[in-house]
Order: sequence, then C-alpha cells, then structure tokens
Amino acid sequence: MKTRFSTYDIICGVAELQRLVGLRVNQIYDIDNKTYLIRLQGTGGETEKVTLLIESGTRFHTTAFEWPKNVAPSGFSMKLRKHLKNKRLEHIHQLGADRIVDLQFGTGDAAYHVILELYDRGNVILTDYEQTILYILRPHTEGEALRFAVREKYPIDRPKQANEEISEDKLRELIEKAPPGEYIRRSLMTILDCGPAVIEHVLHLHGLENRATPMSEVPLEETAAEDDKSQNPKNAKNKRKQKNKHASKSDAVPFDFDKDLPKLMQAIKNAYEILSDGRKGPSKGYIMQVKEEKPTDGGDVDYFFRNVEFHPFLFSQLKHLEVEEHETFMTAVDEFFSKQESQRIDMKTLGQERDALKKLSNIKNDHAQRLEDLNKVQSVDKRKAELITCNQSLVDKAILAVQSAIASQLPWPDIRQLVKEAQANGDIVANSIKQLKLETNHISLILSDPYSANDSDEDDDEESEEPMIVDVDLALSAWANARRYYDLKRSAAKKEQKTVDASEKALKSAERKTQQTLKEVRTISNIAKARKVFWFEKFYWFISSENYLVIGGRDAQQNELIVKRYMRPKDIYVHAEIQGASSVIIRNPNADEIPPKTLLEAGTMAISYSVAWDAKVITNAYWVTSDQVSKTAPTGEYLGTGSFMIRGKKNFLPSCHLIMGLSFLFKLEDSFVQRHAGERKIRSTDEDPNDIDLKQCDIANDGLPEISEDGESLPSQNVNNIENADNAFPDTEVKIEHDTGRVTIRTDSYPQGSEPATEPENDLTKNATEDEETTIIAAAPARQKQQKSNNKRKDDKGRKNKPQNQVTEVEVEPKPNTGVLKRGQKSKLKKMKLKYKDQDEEERKLRMMILNSSGKETAKAPNSSVDEKTEVTKAAEVKRDRNPMPKPQVEIDDNEDMPTGADVEMLNTLTGQPLEDDELLFAIPVVAPYQALQQYKFKAKLTPGTGKRGKAAKLALNMFSKDRTCTNRERDLLKSIKDEILARNIPGKVKISAPQLQKIKNRS
Repeated sequence: MKTRFSTYDIICGVAELQRLVGLRVNQIYDIDNKTYLIRLQGTGGETEKVTLLIESGTRFHTTAFEWPKNVAPSGFSMKLRKHLKNKRLEHIHQLGADRIVDLQFGTGDAAYHVILELYDRGNVILTDYEQTILYILRPHTEGEALRFAVREKYPIDRPKQANEEISEDKLRELIEKAPPGEYIRRSLMTILDCGPAVIEHVLHLHGLENRATPMSEVPLEETAAEDDKSQNPKNAKNKRKQKNKHASKSDAVPFDFDKDLPKLMQAIKNAYEILSDGRKGPSKGYIMQVKEEKPTDGGDVDYFFRNVEFHPFLFSQLKHLEVEEHETFMTAVDEFFSKQESQRIDMKTLGQERDALKKLSNIKNDHAQRLEDLNKVQSVDKRKAELITCNQSLVDKAILAVQSAIASQLPWPDIRQLVKEAQANGDIVANSIKQLKLETNHISLILSDPYSANDSDEDDDEESEEPMIVDVDLALSAWANARRYYDLKRSAAKKEQKTVDASEKALKSAERKTQQTLKEVRTISNIAKARKVFWFEKFYWFISSENYLVIGGRDAQQNELIVKRYMRPKDIYVHAEIQGASSVIIRNPNADEIPPKTLLEAGTMAISYSVAWDAKVITNAYWVTSDQVSKTAPTGEYLGTGSFMIRGKKNFLPSCHLIMGLSFLFKLEDSFVQRHAGERKIRSTDEDPNDIDLKQCDIANDGLPEISEDGESLPSQNVNNIENADNAFPDTEVKIEHDTGRVTIRTDSYPQGSEPATEPENDLTKNATEDEETTIIAAAPARQKQQKSNNKRKDDKGRKNKPQNQVTEVEVEPKPNTGVLKRGQKSKLKKMKLKYKDQDEEERKLRMMILNSSGKETAKAPNSSVDEKTEVTKAAEVKRDRNPMPKPQVEIDDNEDMPTGADVEMLNTLTGQPLEDDELLFAIPVVAPYQALQQYKFKAKLTPGTGKRGKAAKLALNMFSKDRTCTNRERDLLKSIKDEILARNIPGKVKISAPQLQKIKNRS
C-alpha cells in the first residue's frame, strides 16, 4: 500500500499548487506532531479560501475535509503563526530533483521559507530569507559537518540535482556495469528522477518489464569456495536470501543489447515526456482499489473496494486494478488519506467477520465429519455381522481349533507356528485366520461373502465382494459374535441420532453467537463511522430543559470566540463575578423570551466552571442581552483576549447550587425524531408544580405579592405609591431551595449589584449618565470585584444593607496613627504578617471576594467628577496600569462553518430518553446542571469532592451499562465512547452520587 509521495507525485503536486500563489496565510493549526494545516485566503475582492495540509515525510495537498485539530497549538504551530500570519505565499517549488518542497511566504528581508522534506523520516523546517533555521521539527546531524538545528544554515544546494538526458553509450555502459541478474528498472532508478511507477510504466509499454542484466558464469572453484563459506552459520542466512532473490527472478529475461537497447532509449524518452507534462499544470488523480469480499448474513458475498495507491497518471502496470478517477491529483490524494481511517475500520471489521464465519464453518464441518464417521461405523459393523452369519460354520471351526490348542496348554508361539503349518498345508480354516490376538482372547478372520458370485447380477456393490478382516471373540460362538456386531451397529445408530439432535442445538447456538458477533462488529464499525462531531462539542455545552443550546468557553480564547462569532442578536449572555467563570451563551433560535428555568441552568453552568467548584462557594450569576456585551473599551483602557464590557442593567439570578450531572444524549435516525417531539419543551406552573423553584426572581412578571418590611402583604393599590418613595421600598431576596422546591422571600437583602425587579425598563434610559452601569469583565484567571455607579442610590441612606460588591470610591482623610498598640496586638500582628507575607493587595481583595466580603474599604471624599465618570472594577484598573500596550486578540476562524438557525432541528435529533425500538446512531456524553437532566434515562449527580473525574466518569458508565433497562444497542453505544471524551467536561474533582452506586462499587 502506498503511503507517501514519490518524485513524480511531488512534481505534479507542485505544479497544481501554483494556483495558491498570491493567497495570504489566515491561520495555522496542528493535527499531530507531524501534520499541520495552513489556511489561506484571498485578499481584496477575492473570496477563495483554501486549506493546505503538510505532513512531514509523507504528503502535502489541499483538503476539503474538516480535520481534528489539537485543542492547544504546539510550539511549532505558534512559531509558524508568529512568522507566517498574514504573509503572502509568493513561491512554491521543488528543490532540485529531490523530494523536498520549498514554500516561500513574503518577499525581501521579510521572506520566510517552510521547507518540507518527504524522504526518510521527513522534516519541516522554518527558515528566514537567508536560509537560517528558525525552527525545526526534527533536529539531527548528517555526518560530522552537517547539522540541522536552530540558527544553522540550511544547505540549499544539498538536494540532488536533475540528471541530464542520457546517451545510448552511457546507457550501455550503465547496464554492463550493473550486477548480474539485476532488473533493468532497478538500474534506471539511479539515472531517472521520476520514481519507480513511471519507470515501470514506460518499460511495460515497450515490453521490457522483465528484462535483467545477463547472468555471468561462475567458475567451479568460486562455487566450491562459496559452498565452504555457507557452512558458517553467519553466512547461511545470506545464502538463503540470495537463493530467494534468484528464485524471484526466475521469470527474468536476459537483456539483449541489439534488440532491447533501442526500445529502452525510447522508453527513457517517454519518461522525460511524462515528467514534462506533469510540470505544465494540474493533472487528473487516480485512486487504485482492490476488490475485497465481504460476507453477508444470507450467505451471499458482497464486495467493497479498498484504496491501495494514488497516482497523477494512469500507469499501464496498474490497469488490472479498479480505478477511481478524480478531477485533480490533490483531490484524489485528499480523498485517499481522508478515507484511510474508515477503511482501516472496514478491514478490521472484515477480518473479525471472517474469523467468526470461519469458526462457524469449522463447527459445521466437525459435526458433519462426526455423523459421517458414525454412518461408516454402522455400515462396517453390519457387514461384519452379515459375513459372520454367512460363514457361520467356518467361524465356529476356527474358534474350536484355536480353543483346542489353548486347551492343550500349548504356548502361544507354538499355536502360531501350528497355524502357519496348517496354512502351508492348504487347510481352509487355517487360511481364514489372519492374526491371533490371544492377549485379548480374539482372532482375526478373513471373511468374504460366499453368495456374492450368485448375486452379482442383482448387487453391483464392489465393496461387498471384497474380503474383510473380522475380529471374533473366542469366548463366543459365531451367532453370538454376529449378535455382538449387530448390537454395536444399533449403539452407533443411537449415538448418531443423539449427535444429530445435539448438532442441531450446537449449530443453532453457534449460528446465534456468530450472528451476534457479526452484529456487534458491524455495530461498532457503524458507530465509529457514523459518529458526527457537532460544532459545539469543543466548548462546554448542554441542552436546557426547554431545548435551548447553552455553550460556554473553556478559556479566554474560547470566551472571545463564543462572543464574537457564535453570539447572535437575540442570544443571552450569562456570567458570574468570580474567577474562572465561563462566558456562557444561551442560543435563542426563535427570538422568544428565554424561560427562567433555562436562565438558572445557564447560571449554574457559569459558576460550576469556576473556582467556586473547588472552593465550594455558592454565589450568584447574572444575565444580560447580547447588545449589552461589547469589546469597546472606555477611553484610555484596553480589553484583552476574553475580556468584555457590560453596559446597562445586569439581571442577577438566585444563588446557584453546585450540582452538576453526567448523562448521555443519543442521536436518533431521522424517521424516529418525531416520536420524541416535545421532550424538552417549556412547561408552565400548571403543568408541573414542582418547577416553581426554577422561576426567575422577578416579582413584576411572576405576580408575587409585594412584601412590606414587617413581612405582610401589601394591597396592590399601594404598590405604585411605594415605588415612588425610594426609602419605603426595601431590598428583597427570593431564596430558592433546589431540593425541596420551597421559595422563601426575605426583605432588606437583595442580590448583589442588581436593580429592583419591578423597576420599569424605561427608567434605564431616563438619564444615561445617571442610570447606565458599565462593567469590564476581565479574562480568567484574573478575578475582579464589580463596581457600579452609585449616582441613583447615593441619597438612599435609609437602607440597612448595601450590596457588598458595590464600592463607592470616596476619599476620606486618613486618621492619624497614634502608634500605640493594645496588649497582645503586637504578637498578633507579627503572626498575621508571617502568615500573609506572600499575599499582595490584589490577592487579598480576590480572596475577600470569594468569601463575599469586601474587607476594610477605603473611601474617598464625595466629588462631582467621580459621580459623572464611568466606574470600572478595580481589578481592571490594575490590569490597565500593568498592561499599557495592547496584546493581539484571539484569532477568529473565518473558514469554520457558521451554525445557522437550524439549532432546533439539530437538537431535536438528540434525545436523553431513548425508547426500546428506537434506531440510535451514536451517543454523546453531556455534563449539565442536574435539574436539566431530570427526565434523562441515564444520569449521575456530580458535586464538588475529592474523586478524580476520569474515574468518576468510568464508574458512571459502568453503572449505566449494567442498568436493567439498558438495551443491547444502548450498551454498544456506551462502550464505543472514548475515555478522553467521556470526562473532559466534568468541572474538577467530584463526588458522584446515583442509586445503586454502592452495589456497583462493591462488585468492582
């Protein structure tokens, strides 16, 4: 099987890739440590976008397939990005006639070269315009003088140069100097730089494919010397190799210089023509295939085609193979390598199917052989009994004669001698005795059917006329011996019937096991090939109870990508003011209002993927609309990767419990999707009273009664009056208990940093300078305290509890330090200083925020200028001071397919409640807030703990597969999931909880 480019492939590939010259590098990715993707796109009005794949030592081609990229780019990828980003591809050519390709990006002193070596173990080298190596994939040395390492000069003149056209005299000399018996095609490879396929093609066209140099006659003395050397064990192996080599050349025809040399010259000329045509422009691509037999359930034979080679030319020596033609060579190479994995799975499946069917065939043959042997035993025993019956007098006389000799107490040798003498005298009875088995009290008689001559016209069976050796028991008469053989025949008949009955059961069991094996093998194969990786699986994700797709970023780069690329105008942005909290987007496909339950689930997700999980801290999340999130920083400030500005009101959610769940979604076949319609729909309070605990804390929308300070309900007509009086309306907190579903309303305490829910929306637009709230969300790992404008609330001095995360920056004159310490304070301060000596002010503030405490606040004097300016978080100010220079933003992949409004149709094909007769294609593990998994068939609760997430995921999978309600198909799908995919979305160290979990732990 062909696995790498030949010289002719490189020539045609370079010629076809000339169309990429002029495109700029958009982005570079790595698939593995040897394979890289370079995404190119046109400039100006050009919209062409091409992905170039290069693999060290193997291949280079454009690709139309979506290859799996590493989550974190390697160091070599980052180096390539640094030097090649936005550079124009100026030149691509082959170095000399060697298997080395040079790609030049940029011009002049800003030029960089990517040198791809496609021979031996291969290499990818990045050099500058002076060919100085900046980065190398595989540093090594060749000899003592030549080093391939960073800061070394790449020897541009080292590659092999193209040979000149050879003359007839040089060709004759080359063949004469070649070793005796060597094929001509091997000799031509040293002078033709076109690869073995082209040489075999031109030789095949001129009938020279089996020509070899003439064998020389070896003198007898040399042959004898070689035979002596071969006696040495070290030379025995070489002799066997030489023998095999000559045996393989048994079909070789000696090269005739007079007849074959002109043909060979014409063949070489044709080879140069093929090379010239390959350099002119794009060539067609051909994939050579081999037909493989594939057994089916019905016993018929099906076929599938396995790719074995790829070529830019249809060579004559390969015309006996099946051919798949493509428009271009690059397309053929892309198709060949992209199907390698699926064909590997097919071949593995085919081998397992063949083994299973072979095992079944062996069982059938074994049972058939047993039945045949039993039938043969019955026929032999029956004939022996019949022969004894027909020769009854002869058998009785033989038994009597031997018994008489034994009764005379003659030794056994004497008895044998006596029998021989009688046979010599022509005694009929003695002649019928073949062997004496006196040790077992048996004799062997040669018996034949005395009536066979009379019945020859009626019976044509030749075997019945042949004499047969029959063992006779001396202790029994002739009739008793015949009866013994008849009994053996009946016993064999009964054994045959039992064997037939057992064989039917055994064959049915074997066939059932074989069919089950074939089904499992094909199931795993189909799952592996049918598994579709959805675009959202690279993020944190889940599907809410109301069928909304919720995605979150794993890091600052993904947070940037989610907001800038995947957030649409009607989507909701959810975040939490805690370190590491993910930027969460609720995808809103139909622009309807997002239900409160989905908002709460998204808030749980945002908090769970933060330091709150390990710290076991319960805090609040908030949501805003997409138009409130922007990358526009205030004047004089800078927003780094993953940082955003939030403008306007933030809608805080109730405190979210750190309870996540692990489950599985199953991909339905299209015809079964309608059966699961409405599984994840918006349920009202009337439909499900238990969902009251998931309602948003919005008093105006939910119609909850207004609560006075003493806890009594206020009449509805007094609500408007109280709203107008700011001092009369208290802060209110709605506490939701997720386990019991109870709602507790408490006054004088309100979620941090939020506005009263009953405030009309138009109040936000009354005065932009007074009511607009502006917040900078910094990228992880920096945690920030949220500060808001206090313009509207600075006169509300009657409030008992102010939000702790709002710090009014007021300058206050510091009190003079008297320097007098109370008793015990000195030692206490000394201990505190020792304990917190490594903690700076920023870390102290962040720790205080985790504990929901603001510590000792420093206030500033009231100032009108402070009231008017936009306040930002202190962590953002620190970051602004430390990072005055902007950093490059995250690269947005413009080539990636942008998901459209078909989210609902895609999500409807995924179900967590598969029915028994559903046709399931594959399974996807999902980690989501536990309340979103209540209706799922398989689910396990995850809470912060000390267990490793990989072990917890395997334990949950084991529990699901052993569930009584788990069908065989579901079990197969669960087993097909890889371990690294199973646990990658679990937040951190966990404790897993589920029914019957302890029993499974005890069993394992």
